[in-house]
Amino acid sequence: MTAKIIDGKQIAADIRKELMAEVATLKTKGVTPGLGVILVGDDPASQSYVAAKEKACAEIGIFSDDNRLPTDTTQEELLKVVERLNNDDSINGILVQLPLPKQCNESEVLTKILPEKDVDGFHPVNIGKMVIGEDAFLPCTPHGIIEILKRSKVETDGAEVVIIGRSNIVGKPLANLLLQKGEGRNSTVTLCHTGTKDIKKHTIKADIVIAATGRPNTVTADMIKDGAVVIDVGVNRIEDNTKKRGYRLVGDVDFENIYKKASQITPVPGGVGPMTITMLLYNTVLSAKRNIK
Repeated sequence: MTAKIIDGKQIAADIRKELMAEVATLKTKGVTPGLGVILVGDDPASQSYVAAKEKACAEIGIFSDDNRLPTDTTQEELLKVVERLNNDDSINGILVQLPLPKQCNESEVLTKILPEKDVDGFHPVNIGKMVIGEDAFLPCTPHGIIEILKRSKVETDGAEVVIIGRSNIVGKPLANLLLQKGEGRNSTVTLCHTGTKDIKKHTIKADIVIAATGRPNTVTADMIKDGAVVIDVGVNRIEDNTKKRGYRLVGDVDFENIYKKASQITPVPGGVGPMTITMLLYNTVLSAKRNIK
């Protein structure tokens, strides 16, 4: 058996095409969705990520308000920018790129964003609504994984799902979403982490294994059963002198060997990654539509 490779780039492109049509419709009603982006400092990875988000906004017709702040920006100065964007009716969503410099309190900054503009889905109000199944902005990476499962026609209804990693950004919210009723959900979920004594004991029985640990080769071929679906959330740099950049990107699973056992698998890069930015765009367009209503 060899796995079908899930093309996250194509799924993301399909969703962006749908969003482009929605944005065009909104513009006929005099509404252009707006995303306020805040980047503090000059971290290269953050700069690259923000640039990709802004490019994606432009491609589908979303207005992007770019706020680049120096590394020594104070907490008070940062909160003033958040407040300005909160009060700007042309801005439907606010993105604060993390991590922030050490003098800034991430929790306080994220909480100051209005819940109705929290398109990252990190505000306690949105997290709380998500947990009890109410309408809310969903965290982008978990939401993207749900879309991957749905659009790849992976059967989740009653499926045994093992998630490895309990972060607030991926593991915990994803476990909650998969437990809920609905398409691409309604699963029996086990959440493994660094305190789990025997991860293989759980993964070997799973219909779907989702790895989000930030560590290469967390999941090896002997840990999954034949025909399982494997979703790899990790992005790790491995030294590789054969590459121009001196490194290559790998996920959290042993792709080459698991590929021979799984029924479907996401690659790295090109799997879950493209979905994260796409679902940020989705939330921004959704916010604009809610404002019309």
